[in-house]
Amino acid sequence: MKKFKIPYYTSAIDLEVDEKNLEAVLVSRADEYDPGKSELELIREALEHPVGTPRLSELAKGKDKIVLVTSDHTRAVPSKLMLPLELEEIRRGNPDANITILIATGLHRATTEEEQRQMFGDEIVDHEKIAVNDAFRQEDFVHVCTLPSGAEFHVNRLAAECDLLIAEGFIEPHFFAGFSGGRKSILPGICSQETVNENHSYRAIANPFAATGVLNHNPVHEDMVYAARRVNLQFICNVALNGEKKVIGAFAGDMEEAHAAGVKFVRGLAQCPSVKGDIVITSNGGYPLDQNLYQSPKAVATAEACAKEGAVIIMCASCVDGMGGSHFEKLIVRGTAEEIDEYLSAIPPKETIPEQWCAQIFSRILRRHTIILVTTFLDKELVEKANMAYASSPDEALRMAYKMKGKDARVVVIPDGVAVLAVKE
Repeated sequence: MKKFKIPYYTSAIDLEVDEKNLEAVLVSRADEYDPGKSELELIREALEHPVGTPRLSELAKGKDKIVLVTSDHTRAVPSKLMLPLELEEIRRGNPDANITILIATGLHRATTEEEQRQMFGDEIVDHEKIAVNDAFRQEDFVHVCTLPSGAEFHVNRLAAECDLLIAEGFIEPHFFAGFSGGRKSILPGICSQETVNENHSYRAIANPFAATGVLNHNPVHEDMVYAARRVNLQFICNVALNGEKKVIGAFAGDMEEAHAAGVKFVRGLAQCPSVKGDIVITSNGGYPLDQNLYQSPKAVATAEACAKEGAVIIMCASCVDGMGGSHFEKLIVRGTAEEIDEYLSAIPPKETIPEQWCAQIFSRILRRHTIILVTTFLDKELVEKANMAYASSPDEALRMAYKMKGKDARVVVIPDGVAVLAVKE
């Protein structure tokens, strides 16, 4: 038997697969990569040698209102390491700068003070000005322009009215934006619900170029870049992480050039040939990304790329925070996968329902595959209402999958489905 540790919540759960069934194990090479420097050294060097821009200390000179956009509680951005160095760099050039840290929530719930202390540390929470984006509070947003897709771009006025806009984040494969990081801090990060919804419309998500690892001709990505440029995002600091959420690469400077350098680095470690299986087992990489079902199609989409027609996908996600959003929960349990897709496909872009894109992707995958959800926090009845089978452990799920696909079924294991970019050769 081959034994695996599958990331789950804040640790891992055990999986055993008979070697005669094991077709392949797909992992990112990030876990093997040794940058030869500490996390702080990598971040500091990136800030000292930015790509395509002057140093942040130079950009900050003479600027009064400076906004630094960071990620929320659903992302593993190592802000405890990054923010102090970024703030130090800003104040090196402008000791009296009026700095606001703006938490990019997209359509997620507000980040609590306790979560902020976990993410940023007490020193920053106690001494820095922090604002939390609320996509549903219309008075917080200003209209900037119409995006290439035809969507109206409404952005948080703190960003629109500042003298210098900066963003931090991390880069990993993303199931419809191609890759996270860079421009994504702005859209969807600090936009109004209307802008986020239309950028994530059924038509946009259904586009064949709106896929993991794809940036060229990707309509979702193109809107994001356009938005970030129009609001003058002048500087980013993005990192690459390994499976332990440790920094193994850092990229700072111009929003497009630094992001492209980071994407090249991440792609080089994450990309591997897809291997098809009758059963594909994966996870969302553990906490914080596995905290709800809404985030889970990210890894399921990776599994989809390795699934034979009619394959069973086993998804391990704690869902400790529940379904992840009231709109998503209502959509994912409103009928069969076919009924959900039919309903969503009829919604015009400007009437897009918040969170419908994850229901859309789940329904797309469920029409071709059985999904078994391994969770110890979601109720079995609720999981089944969402058109998925329930299991309390990977081994239980695998036994269920063998009953569906036969005792000789070929198994592909992708321990962290978010960290891997599986592509056809």
